Amino acid sequence: MKEHKFPFKSFIGGWYIPEKTCDDVINSFNEFKNLGKTTFGQVYDNSGKIVKKNIKDSEDLLIDINNLGEPYIDYLKNLEKCLHRYIEKYPTLNELAKFGLNSNFNVQYYKPGGGFKVWHCERSHIEKPEKVLVFMTYLNDVKDGGTEFKYLNLRTPAKKGLTLFWPVDFTHTHKGQISKKQEKYIVTGWLTYNEH
Repeated sequence: MKEHKFPFKSFIGGWYIPEKTCDDVINSFNEFKNLGKTTFGQVYDNSGKIVKKNIKDSEDLLIDINNLGEPYIDYLKNLEKCLHRYIEKYPTLNELAKFGLNSNFNVQYYKPGGGFKVWHCERSHIEKPEKVLVFMTYLNDVKDGGTEFKYLNLRTPAKKGLTLFWPVDFTHTHKGQISKKQEKYIVTGWLTYNEH
């Protein structure tokens, strides 16, 4: 499994999953979109989840981990391989309580000009205090559509198959790089502590 090298002290790890898996997930998303099963991306404010396209402009497909079919079974097998590489790189993770993919995740589509446009981190709301790591896979190449990390002075490239992991806290505050010309597809979610 090919690694995309990031500075060790960034705590960002990246490996490539097969391009066919990416194509299959995009095709599945588009099938569900044609059936009217996608939703507009939501963000939190003080009143709960709302759609605010000036903050997050996306179409999302929620993937239920308790009702998985292809291509998501294949995707998760590849995600697990990447996670093992990340834990090998940062073995202190083995000393934490057991964690894994315990919640639903999203396939997201950004039209040209769309994206997650504001700085944010994944532990900015009390709803999910059990989050440990973020994962994200770029499903297609987007020349100017990576992810910017505010305090790391780092931008990850949107390369097809590149699957990233990083910690959920404010140290990894980030936002999408907005492409004006290209559409972008990603898979994203969280690894959380296992319930007792």
